[in-house]
Amino acid sequence: QVQLVESGGGLVQAGGSLRLSCAASGGTFSAYAMGWFRQAPGKEREFVGAVSGSGGNTYYGDSVKGRFTISRDNAKNTVYLQMNSLKFEDTAVYYCARFLTMDYHSGYGPAYWGQGTQVTVSS
Repeated sequence: QVQLVESGGGLVQAGGSLRLSCAASGGTFSAYAMGWFRQAPGKEREFVGAVSGSGGNTYYGDSVKGRFTISRDNAKNTVYLQMNSLKFEDTAVYYCARFLTMDYHSGYGPAYWGQGTQVTVSS
């Protein structure tokens, strides 16, 4: 059984930074791409970023490119999202997700989701 547990959310001022973590259990962690999505109130869930199983390939949504960095530590079964230069519009619940493929493909959604962690950016 795959379980994903996010941590690291909180309240931060605009321009600040946060690092989210997602600890995974169940399955072979390094065999699957991992990703982060977010959902703000009244909006659809949005792709934030993804990283391949090896960590060699990373992908980002347009709204976070240059500010957010996704990474993973396969020895710790953990994926991270470093968020810098945060903006008010980054406020959302952030979800960790696991895909069924080694690399990320935009046409295929995740198979597993975490419970989400709230990130609030004050202006």
